[in-house]
Parts: sequence; structure tokens; C-alpha cells
Amino acid sequence: HPLRYPVVMSKAAYVPMAAGSWVAGGVNFLVQVSLAVQLPFCGDSTINHFTCEMLAVLKLGCADISINMVSMAVANVIFLAVPVLFIFVSHIFILTTILRIPSAEGRKKAFSTCSAHLTVVVVFYGTIPFMYGKPKSKDPLGADKQDLADKLISLFYGVVTSMLNPKGHHEEPDQSEALHTVIARS
Repeated sequence: HPLRYPVVMSKAAYVPMAAGSWVAGGVNFLVQVSLAVQLPFCGDSTINHFTCEMLAVLKLGCADISINMVSMAVANVIFLAVPVLFIFVSHIFILTTILRIPSAEGRKKAFSTCSAHLTVVVVFYGTIPFMYGKPKSKDPLGADKQDLADKLISLFYGVVTSMLNPKGHHEEPDQSEALHTVIARS
């Protein structure tokens, strides 16, 4: 029953989920950082990325990073694959519910309501496999292209997804007004 979301998602339901997400993310952060700081770093210490992306930091290490890669793979399964599976299954339920709506106009309205959210989910989760699941280039010239692709993909899922999120543009007029004020002042 996807339209009962406000009833089902009470404070007693969402607070533990949010707290659990923060705790799990913090533990993952501590594991990844504690493994990374043990690496010896040599040569250029400039991170070739827009953000302090863990893979970009690991590329600067002069030692074997296989344990780092294994821990990241485990974290990716736990924090990426499992949530994507739940999101996929929930969207299948939403899709089947919409397809059961008897009128074509009702289905159209339901699809238009869900399409913006679905676009954001697909853009965000669709770019992540290209960032973390692609093979590494052995060609030295290919490595430069790969670094550029990594930056663009990171920019895409970090910035474009936020811009596509309808919540910030339609349901929060104060944010929109604040943005207009900042732009007017500059």
C-alpha cells in the first residue's frame, strides 16, 4: 500500500532507521579510513578527483591495497547492493499497484507522480556501478581518460541527482526563495 506512506512511516519507524543508517555509515567510514591511513604514500600527494573519494586516495598508496578493496567490496554489497535490491522490489510493488488502477487517467497520474522520483533513483544508483564496477585500464593513456570519467561520474551522481530531486524544487518554497535571494545578491 504505497499511498499509506505517512501512516506507516511514523516517528517510531523512521528514527531507528535513520539512526541505524548513520551508525552503519560511521562504522564503515572508520573501517575504510583506518585501513587507508595504514598505507604508505609516496610520490605526488595530489588527489586527482573533485572530492576526497576513497578510490582516488587509495591510488596514491605505494603498497598492496587488496585488503582495502576487499573491505570496500563487502561495504558495497552491504550498503549498495542490498538497498538497491530493496528499492527494486519496492518499485515492483509500486508498479504492480499502479497497473491495477482501472482508469487510464489514474494510471497516467500515478506514473507522472512517481516518474520524477524514479528518475532520481535510476540516475543515482545507475551511475554508481560505472564508478565502482568498471575494469581498470592497463593503458597509461587510458588511465587519464578513466580519471576524467571517474570525475564526471562522481559529478553526475553528486550534483545532477541533487538538481533532479523534485523535493528541493517543489515542496520546499523556502529553499527556492533562499536560492533566488543568493543569486540576486551576487
